[in-house]
Amino acid sequence: MSFRVEKKIYIDKKNLLEFKNFLLKKKTKKIFKERIVSSVYFDNIKMQIYEDSIEGILPRKKIRIRSYPETENNFFYLEKKISSVEGRYKSKKKISQQDFLKFLNQGIKDSQYGFCFPVLNVRYIREYYQLNDVRITIDNDISYSLYKKDFIKKDFRSIVELKCSISKDLDDLHKDFPFQEIRFSKFANGVEFFN
Repeated sequence: MSFRVEKKIYIDKKNLLEFKNFLLKKKTKKIFKERIVSSVYFDNIKMQIYEDSIEGILPRKKIRIRSYPETENNFFYLEKKISSVEGRYKSKKKISQQDFLKFLNQGIKDSQYGFCFPVLNVRYIREYYQLNDVRITIDNDISYSLYKKDFIKKDFRSIVELKCSISKDLDDLHKDFPFQEIRFSKFANGVEFFN
């Protein structure tokens, strides 16, 4: 397990081109082709994962199954994003389509939250960049739908995530990216869109 820093920045759609020019001037490299990301988020019947996310309780986690539907990679990944007093880390395990369908139907048993069931679908387009030891992703065209419901809500924001090792000097990170940080969770936002 390797702890990491995750910072989120909100970029207004009308300023997105300007932000990309900022990345170009810094000689940021595009490290991966943009792609659609699709995630199914899980929670227990009390919605404790959502509540813990809103309250900022530690330790907490998010449980999701992620896929990249329009790429040659047709695998599914069971991911747990854990936030603890020591920092944040993510566990990721490749699963089969059969396991994916089993988890959708039977839920996922978690040591902290008990049985968790699919709650929310999130889909967006992600771009991938690298500047030295910082990975930068830009998420656009975010859409949410409750699990097994057709009604889709769109989020017109662009969210930038900065990811680096926990050993990174945060002053250097702020100098390289002098933007307002925000607290942003696609899972929490998606749930709130429907409440």
